Amino acid sequence: MTALLLPALLTGCGAQVEDGGGQSKKARVNRCGEQVAYEVPRRAVAYEGGSADKLFSLGLTEHVHGYVMPPANPPVSESPWASEYAKVKKLSDDLLNKEVVVEAESDFVVAGWESGFSEQRGITPEILDKLGVQSFMHAESCYNYPRYPEKVTPFQGLWTDLERLGRIFRVEKRAHEVVAGLKKRVNAVESKAPDGDRVPVFLYDSGKEQPATAGGRVPPDDIIRTAGGRNIFGGLDQRWTQASWESVAKAEPQVVIILDYGDQPAEKKIEFLKKSPHTRDLPAVEKNNFFVLDYNEGISGPRNIDGLEKFAKYLRSLDH
Repeated sequence: MTALLLPALLTGCGAQVEDGGGQSKKARVNRCGEQVAYEVPRRAVAYEGGSADKLFSLGLTEHVHGYVMPPANPPVSESPWASEYAKVKKLSDDLLNKEVVVEAESDFVVAGWESGFSEQRGITPEILDKLGVQSFMHAESCYNYPRYPEKVTPFQGLWTDLERLGRIFRVEKRAHEVVAGLKKRVNAVESKAPDGDRVPVFLYDSGKEQPATAGGRVPPDDIIRTAGGRNIFGGLDQRWTQASWESVAKAEPQVVIILDYGDQPAEKKIEFLKKSPHTRDLPAVEKNNFFVLDYNEGISGPRNIDGLEKFAKYLRSLDH
């Protein structure tokens, strides 16, 4: 492959395959903004549902050794890929750490920056590189990766990840088909979005002193916008972030999305919002306009589109 062809091949999913024969080929694929040469992984470890779902959606179960699933994730039995989860090992129900990866003799780890990978906890792509373990980061999380940042919209990050994983595992055709199917569903929702002023929407993640919410760099922002709403904190150039109750009240949200964790049930969060003096008088709370978004529909993964379709249907059902 000539150097003259290289720039063209780096566009799109940012990948190409090096010269070489048979199984010796390495695919050069972007890990955030850095090109990395990948061999086909055989013992992948996925952190959280979004990572595992991406691999399973591409038909890569036989390449997955196991997954790490902290308590925030709902049970894997509720996943569309429950049968695939059953075929691999649950390695830990804690945060991702180097010891789990090494013990599993993994050759590939999929996670997000500061959502799995962490300098504080001693597990980063650079550390794994030195151990001879390949790694892959969700493009959506590359926004604040200090070494090789990359900025994409959340849904574009999902397409990018699936295309890149398709190159790494040599299942490009399957990846193109999966992405095309997801894009078709997004377009169908977008075409039915209501005209006129967008409904202000507040995503409540957690927190009582200060609300944790979704900025403009995470999937719920694209879910809200595509369905025809307006994320009241979508203007923040951040991922998951903290806001103030005063700013929530000022925005007068008509709808509250509750992010439903495995260990923090939505019902408890709704009960808090109905009782708290900060939120009980919000238009959304007074009208009981609550929409529950499953945790794995809110973090980067194929189930984002399930969440989008459900939320769009909910928005259209409201009497404005």
